[in-house]
Amino acid sequence: MEATTATTSLTSRELNHDVGRAKKAAEAGPVVITDRGRPSHVLMTYREFERLTGESHNLVDALSMPGLSDIDFDPPRSVIATREADLS
Repeated sequence: MEATTATTSLTSRELNHDVGRAKKAAEAGPVVITDRGRPSHVLMTYREFERLTGESHNLVDALSMPGLSDIDFDPPRSVIATREADLS
């Protein structure tokens, strides 16, 4: 079971007035920043950001990362022995 986190909502004005309060609230959960009454941004801890972005990668994403073509990777060839099928 996943623990529930508190979500705080602050206006842009409140954020500008008290950034410390917003940072403290982000320790407990996401802080939704509103602009003219509409959600516009979310403040979270860097640890939470890493958790969210780190788990979203898959093998295709990892293999398509820039710079990987510069890495020498020469794995040993796999040898798989085959045998004739007995269909009698």
